[in-house]
Amino acid sequence: MAIRLEKGQRINLEKEDGALRQFCVGCNWGAITHARKGLLGLLNRQVSQDVDLDLSCVALDASGKIRDYIYSPEYRKDFLASQGFAPGKLGTADGALRHSGDDRKGDQGGDDGLDNEIITVNLDAVDPAIEQIFFFLNNVGQEDFSQIPYASIRMYEGTPDAVKEIFAGYDVAATPAFAGKRALIMGKLYRRDGKWRFAAIGDATEDANLCETMRRIETSYAR
Repeated sequence: MAIRLEKGQRINLEKEDGALRQFCVGCNWGAITHARKGLLGLLNRQVSQDVDLDLSCVALDASGKIRDYIYSPEYRKDFLASQGFAPGKLGTADGALRHSGDDRKGDQGGDDGLDNEIITVNLDAVDPAIEQIFFFLNNVGQEDFSQIPYASIRMYEGTPDAVKEIFAGYDVAATPAFAGKRALIMGKLYRRDGKWRFAAIGDATEDANLCETMRRIETSYAR
């Protein structure tokens, strides 16, 4: 049975048959649905508003500095350069993490149970200099997380196309507490005593773009 994580919870990546070494970190979220009146206000229909969230990750070394990253190549290179960041890419230099690609809509018509964006992880291939890997979401649109009906992160064995076994999941409820929040630091992988563990963070922030979130992780979350 999958572990249902709560904010702040930490888990070992251990199973009965050994450590979890290769898995996927997937994120699922929903489009916003509005009721729209029809002719003479007599007919109502549901209209979906696309939600463009971006699942990204940064890998930090023992000093707490960003050493590698994954974020969408569709971010403007000139903007990233003005903030001191390199162009986006879908894989880390060591080949240990790989992104499935950008989803600009979210689930239409309710939760379809599938992840909108996925990062595959091979812990055996992670650069030995990496100590922490943070996973986070940024909203490219104008809405905030209190308006998005749901967002969740889960870890599972398998591939982006076929889930074998869900190991752990963490759900983010759309609540008034998320008003004005447009980014979400979801969780991190970290080394401890030679083993990898996962911590559910679930902190929503007002960051206007992923550059602000990456700086926040580096300055406030790196141990």
